[in-house]
Amino acid sequence: LLSVARELPYATQREKQAVKLAGLSLLFFSASTSGMGQINWLHLMLLLWCAIGSLANPTGSKSSSEGTLPQCGYESCPTVKENMLNVHIVAHTHDDVGWLKTVDQYYYGSRSNIQKAGVQYILDSVLQELLKDRTRRFIFVESAFMHKWYAEQTSAVQETVRNLVNEGRLEFIGGAWSMNDEAAVHYQSVIDQFTWGLRFLNDTFGECGRPKAGWQIDPFGHSREQGSLFAQMGYDGLFQGRLDFQDKQERIAKQKMEMMWTTSASLENSELFTSALYYIYAPPPGFCFDVLCNDDPIIDGPYSRDNNVREKIDLFLETVHNMSETYLTNNIILTMGEDFHYQDANMWFKNLDKLIKYTNARQADGSMVNAFYSTPSCYLHAVHREDIEWPTKSDDFFPYASDPNAFWTGYYTSRPTQKRYEREGNHFL
Repeated sequence: LLSVARELPYATQREKQAVKLAGLSLLFFSASTSGMGQINWLHLMLLLWCAIGSLANPTGSKSSSEGTLPQCGYESCPTVKENMLNVHIVAHTHDDVGWLKTVDQYYYGSRSNIQKAGVQYILDSVLQELLKDRTRRFIFVESAFMHKWYAEQTSAVQETVRNLVNEGRLEFIGGAWSMNDEAAVHYQSVIDQFTWGLRFLNDTFGECGRPKAGWQIDPFGHSREQGSLFAQMGYDGLFQGRLDFQDKQERIAKQKMEMMWTTSASLENSELFTSALYYIYAPPPGFCFDVLCNDDPIIDGPYSRDNNVREKIDLFLETVHNMSETYLTNNIILTMGEDFHYQDANMWFKNLDKLIKYTNARQADGSMVNAFYSTPSCYLHAVHREDIEWPTKSDDFFPYASDPNAFWTGYYTSRPTQKRYEREGNHFL
């Protein structure tokens, strides 16, 4: 039982500690029936005392000044409501570590004539907004940008960030240096860049900085080898954005958007829960509240002629009900963010607060929709408690076609120079 407790997926630390305590109880029972010396009984008493102490402080962290313990991981997850449709609202930004601009240009926000994107402003802004409301949550993926930004902060700001991580309000997902391609790269490159990113998170934030979910939302197709690496690294699940348009249509029609992916024919424990996101990784139409978007905000002024609360919430309820018909549980994950969003995080969070408030207010009129801030790992936690028999898959998600005339295959079938650059680049890493 003591060893099993260390391996329990989706369990909270308190649940794992309960299993450990059960194991120690069995040890006491065995000792009482077989007879033991006084010294061995003292040893067992010390073990039990330590177990009880760890139950009182399951994270092993020091208490805060208010006497409360930091809660990260599954302990920090919001409580879902049974017999309701639980909408996990995930505030996120997708920040390419080099695309149309260089890494520094993306970080500092230069060359806006190419793309208006500055990651330093995203992290500055999100930090301030998270501090305004303890229910707000945010996920961050690309460790390269977090490493660069964190190093520039004062010790006071760094402490604030660590506290947010310890409380589960800022959560790292994926955790690699960047979100790697899955077709043209060598597996050693993938391992190395995950090692680099995860080492930074572990050294800086400890156990609370360890990602529990993979987040491959923008690669153009997915390889079974990538899934195998996630399974071997101990991730509890994987979220994907881009599926072949015909494959996605079929999965939506047959409620197969989530599955158990057998990622290896030879390795043990190679199954990985995999979820395909409904809107790739974007918000649903009408609910993009970023400075880069054109959707109307939620206008709730009681005397405003532009008040649109009823229309917005009607559209939202229709949207989530349509989504729910393609998934097997009463939980759905809603991605609220896009490329380099949250440079003005106030716009997003102010409107998401209203969206959650007015959606849940409809419950008084009989609505069965429950919306709240969440994270991919909290979604995994909720879904896996429903004991569903999932569809299975054992092959790649290649080739990827975004429409009938767009097959994203040339970059790995006819670009040998690109592969050579990737191999050479790995030597530098």
